[in-house]
Amino acid sequence: MKRLTVVVAAGLLCGGWGAAVPTVSSAASNAGDSSFPLPDGTLLEVHVTANCPLADKQCYFTVGADRRSGDEIDGFPGDLWARQTTTLRSSNRLNNLETQVVAADTRQFKEMGRREITTIYFGGGPPERYVITGQTQPTDWQTGLPMLNADYIVCAEIQVVYSGVNITSPSTCAQTTFS
Repeated sequence: MKRLTVVVAAGLLCGGWGAAVPTVSSAASNAGDSSFPLPDGTLLEVHVTANCPLADKQCYFTVGADRRSGDEIDGFPGDLWARQTTTLRSSNRLNNLETQVVAADTRQFKEMGRREITTIYFGGGPPERYVITGQTQPTDWQTGLPMLNADYIVCAEIQVVYSGVNITSPSTCAQTTFS
């Protein structure tokens, strides 16, 4: 319970909980970033982008995590185990989000109007190792045609475990529409 209190207080101080409520972008692209303090004095950062160019009739997303110490962006230490969960969804429940993901050790769980992608990381490395990318074709479940009038929401969180650290970040989101 003590750890939960520290996590909630730290999240409120850093404004991390505010990142859980995505703002709608009227452009085709939006990004969300959050920083969260770790017990070793560094920050856990989560980055999310969503981009839906109308000409492509599909959306693209990128999700990544890193550690920051001062002005330096670091990867994670060698004894890392991490689980990153990325959720793709739309406010329109008839929006079938057919999704392809580029990342190792990843599973995709499908449900009507939503996709959940789980990526497991073993061992340390540079920040680019902890990035996944993908694309989604929003499709109207009833007609089979591209659904270009619905929103597209990408949220991510990561649990990191290494010497002296076992913590889950708050959810970081980006929301956009086609334009």
